[in-house]
Amino acid sequence: MIFNIKKIGLLTALIAVLGCANKVKKQNEKVIEEKHITAADILGNPDYQAISYGGYRQKSREIQPTIPQLKEDMKILSAMGIRVLRTYNVQIPLPHASNLLKAISELKKEDPSFEMYVMLGAWIDCQNAWTDLPVNHEVEADYNEAEIDRAVALANKYPDIVKIIAVGNEAMIRWATSYFVRPNVILKWVNHLQGLKNSGKLPKDLWITSSDDFASWGGGDPSYHTPELEALIKSVDYISMHTYPMHNSHYNPAFWIAPKDENHLSEIEKIESAMIRARDFAINQYDEVSNYMKSLGVDKPIHIGETGWATVSNGHYGVSGSKAADEYKSGRYYQLMREWSNKEGVSCFYFEAFDEQWKDAKNSLGSENHFGLINLKGEAKYGLWKLVDQGVFDGLTRDGQEIIKTYGGDKASLLNDVLVPPSEYGLVPQH
Repeated sequence: MIFNIKKIGLLTALIAVLGCANKVKKQNEKVIEEKHITAADILGNPDYQAISYGGYRQKSREIQPTIPQLKEDMKILSAMGIRVLRTYNVQIPLPHASNLLKAISELKKEDPSFEMYVMLGAWIDCQNAWTDLPVNHEVEADYNEAEIDRAVALANKYPDIVKIIAVGNEAMIRWATSYFVRPNVILKWVNHLQGLKNSGKLPKDLWITSSDDFASWGGGDPSYHTPELEALIKSVDYISMHTYPMHNSHYNPAFWIAPKDENHLSEIEKIESAMIRARDFAINQYDEVSNYMKSLGVDKPIHIGETGWATVSNGHYGVSGSKAADEYKSGRYYQLMREWSNKEGVSCFYFEAFDEQWKDAKNSLGSENHFGLINLKGEAKYGLWKLVDQGVFDGLTRDGQEIIKTYGGDKASLLNDVLVPPSEYGLVPQH
């Protein structure tokens, strides 16, 4: 009898343990379910700050960042509050994107609370792009299909990380003379990906877009308003548009030139006024795309796939040009665009996280090399000085270098290098 009571007691205890285990399992499953984040949850959510990312350190992309370097960058960006990255291609000679996804996956295994998501770019070219042969903008490159296939494979391999596929980067804007295609090509591949979603061959909550200049999305020259573009706007899950007031300080400088009624202002007041005008220039381009989209009877999200401001230029934007490029203006533009986009519920894939010197490898002072918020020495530029003060980078390094302020944190020294916008601009626009 005593033996049977003991057996009953053990059985009861076992049932209780199993019951607790099942309860814990269900709780864990609930937590996992609650953590299933989609593009719809991310985009427009200020808790998921976005940025354009390239981890290249050297003057050639042939030297790929290592997995440890990519993980190092992810920890830095995560400390900044970044949760969404934009990449540009999945081309075979350049495993940057696939290595990045691997690095994020490893970080998630090391720390289940780590969050980082990706807007995965698939590069699109026209026929004979980047060759010595005559380019044909009416026909696409035959290797585009393989690029799309690689993006699909990565989206299926890392569905917990890849939340968006972007077909092409500035692939429809006509000033991209080396490679642009007509909207029908982008539409073809967007429809292809939407079809894969509908047939269950891609995650159903993956969002598909194309990332292009505001004019390509109908916000500028009416000649872009074609039936193919209309169909594309209706096919994408959201519009990813680019806006660059800094570039327009040279090509369309009317907004940038200091008006006569500001002659009485101090230099720093003139600079601040110019940066407000630059922000408003970007907002106006956003509104123009929105107005065109709504004129088609379409109402869907519009987010900024790229905007940024270089800190150095020995060309159009430097001391002999529009005087736009310097670190103070870059920091103010970053702050102003983050404030506006967070308030309006617009994701802003700010360009970019780190300086990359391969972009203009033969000209170290070329503006394309200096769009990063952090330079190649691991120094946080002015736009991030407050984060350094807050200690968010404590214990983090990039290539063995601590994240410290540029200029030694001396704002007076920083301001010595600031250029006051011109009251008149003599350069002839070069299109």
